[in-house]
Amino acid sequence: MYNVSDCKIIDLSQVHNDAGNITVLENNINIPFAIKRIYYLYDVPKKADRGGHGHYELQQYIVAASGSFTFVLDDGVSKKDFFLNDPSKALHIQPGIWREIKDFSSGSICLVLASHEYSESDYIRDYKEYLKYRNDTPII
Repeated sequence: MYNVSDCKIIDLSQVHNDAGNITVLENNINIPFAIKRIYYLYDVPKKADRGGHGHYELQQYIVAASGSFTFVLDDGVSKKDFFLNDPSKALHIQPGIWREIKDFSSGSICLVLASHEYSESDYIRDYKEYLKYRNDTPII
């Protein structure tokens, strides 16, 4: 079972050019999993919060493609905030971590690269159920 301390901000490679920068993300090369799903959040109202769930197996790379927002990660014991505002950095969220997203700036785009296709059975949507899962699962 992973902990919040296992979730990290990753510096992504950049190619600088006078005409703009580019960052490339490749399966199993600079992302430690094969991407099975890509989605993004946008037009999130300023005071709205998103997330509020955990995953049994899913890993994610989160990129602030535009603007900024804060991920609050929780392992049932510890919480940690990750402020994202740089498209050359990604937040790697390990399986078994509860996440909430808040403080979206105007025009922000939250790009999510996921290790699995969508499966409702992988979601833990109730925090009390999440805590029971964490308490019943051995630490790796």
